[in-house]
Amino acid sequence: MKKKYFKTGPDAPEPLRMDTLRTIRFEEVDPLGIVWHGRYPSYFEDARVALGDRYGIGYADFRRERVAAPIKQMRADYILPLRFGERCTITALLHWTEAARINFEFEIRNQNGQLTTTGCTVQLFLDERGGMLMSPPDFYLHFLRRWKDGAL
Repeated sequence: MKKKYFKTGPDAPEPLRMDTLRTIRFEEVDPLGIVWHGRYPSYFEDARVALGDRYGIGYADFRRERVAAPIKQMRADYILPLRFGERCTITALLHWTEAARINFEFEIRNQNGQLTTTGCTVQLFLDERGGMLMSPPDFYLHFLRRWKDGAL
């Protein structure tokens, strides 16, 4: 059973989705031949970066706007192990919120399509001096309007 990490309202648009493929490398596994648990945040990052770059909310966009979006919270729930040489699909789902935060959900499936891992991250917005923003920055608000209007 898949865990729900974020509640969304009835008027919220569908989450944005990005899939990335990866083959598990030898240096990512422990002596048992399964992926070490500390590698999963970088797998989530692969999909998060791909989604951000696709929709104009990637690291370069944040840097250009002089806004940081550090991770405030991260969670990973391990269901089945991933093994050396296995191919997997990492899915990032960006959930709608009008709050000053970014809500990502993640799923990892093995080459047989089995769900192996779920997780989520919450990111906040900081200005260039490190002060927390209480509302999303203008460029992100523009992105939200385009998303809500179905223009993405």
